[in-house]
Amino acid sequence: MAVADAVTLRDVKGAARLIAGQVRKTPLLSAGELGRRVGARVLLKAENLQITGSFKLRGATNAIRRLPEEALQAGVVAASAGNHAQAVACAARDVGARAVLVMPEQAPLAKVAAVRQYGGEVHFVAGGFDEAHAEAERMAERDGLTEVHAFDAPEVVAGQGTIGLEIAEAAPDVRLVVVPLGGGGLAGGISLTMGALRPDARVVGVQAEGCAPYIDSLAAHRPVGARSANTLCDGIAVKRPGDFTLPLVERYVDEVVTVTDDEVAEAMVLLLERSKLVVEGAGAVAVAALMQGRVDPPADGHVCAVLSGGNVDASLLSECIRLGETVAGRRIVLSTVVPDRPGALAGLLRIVADHGGNVVDVEHLRDGLEIHVRETAIKLVLQTRGPENNREIIDAARAEGFSVRVERQA
Repeated sequence: MAVADAVTLRDVKGAARLIAGQVRKTPLLSAGELGRRVGARVLLKAENLQITGSFKLRGATNAIRRLPEEALQAGVVAASAGNHAQAVACAARDVGARAVLVMPEQAPLAKVAAVRQYGGEVHFVAGGFDEAHAEAERMAERDGLTEVHAFDAPEVVAGQGTIGLEIAEAAPDVRLVVVPLGGGGLAGGISLTMGALRPDARVVGVQAEGCAPYIDSLAAHRPVGARSANTLCDGIAVKRPGDFTLPLVERYVDEVVTVTDDEVAEAMVLLLERSKLVVEGAGAVAVAALMQGRVDPPADGHVCAVLSGGNVDASLLSECIRLGETVAGRRIVLSTVVPDRPGALAGLLRIVADHGGNVVDVEHLRDGLEIHVRETAIKLVLQTRGPENNREIIDAARAEGFSVRVERQA
């Protein structure tokens, strides 16, 4: 049997029966603002609201519940940047099995804490997913544990394919499904399911530009490793496609596109502000691709963007909000020189306030600048309503005699 035939719709339906009651049927939410920007009716498959905060619970549960009793008694091991680790820990706990999770040292703290709360034993390694996977293989061989791969296994792919069942059932007129693409388990499972149930629907996979091995791998028809995994989308930062998942993606996924971290941050802010959804970087790539026009919407029917996860550290989320506001032109840095006397700065701040700007930071600069002894340089970091509001503030300040210069988008 060819690799691409090793998982079928029958397997996906079997997974759906097996994991029923253990995972959540996540909602399809209408995204009005995103739809307005894209020019289509857009739905969001909110896997960020899944138990454990990501789609990974589906595949992990299907894989672990199919293990023989002796394997469960010995325990399981898995490599993960965080989401799969949480899923394996949770699924193993529910069947009373030991779970050892090998995670990169730089894994998000929120994900590490969640793994431990589910009862998982965390083992850190230097590097990323690929280094963690190599260590998980060594531990499986040494300690007699069963490895639950994050994506490159038929049972895992079948579990992830249950998302496709739910999309096809809830949105029978769907014409485009946009899916985050890391190792390929999610995209492979959804695309094979949609191909069987909704063959007129296109499936597009989205990778982070900083780690996009599928572009070269699909062209070469073999796994080709990426040089880097430097992206805020840690959940899909897999350097090498799977030997099992690459043929699935090649057969069933219609197109693969990439997005930048800046574009992902902007998408995260849109989801937070307009859909009230907290979505991690990897989970927002489908929305980013739609926002940036990387994917052409269909003439009719629904577009579905899969939000694969919502497990993001609060500190990273705040940085993504800052970055997203910058990309959208809603945060800028202005500099000017004012007389070094009481009240001089107040006039500039009044102009900002009168035009709806919010001052995030103010810095006085005197050293190392060629300014008069009775002057001081001022740097302002502002939150605004956007590029038009930026121009209003700058024009008003210049009209009142301030020599304002835009240093950069903050």
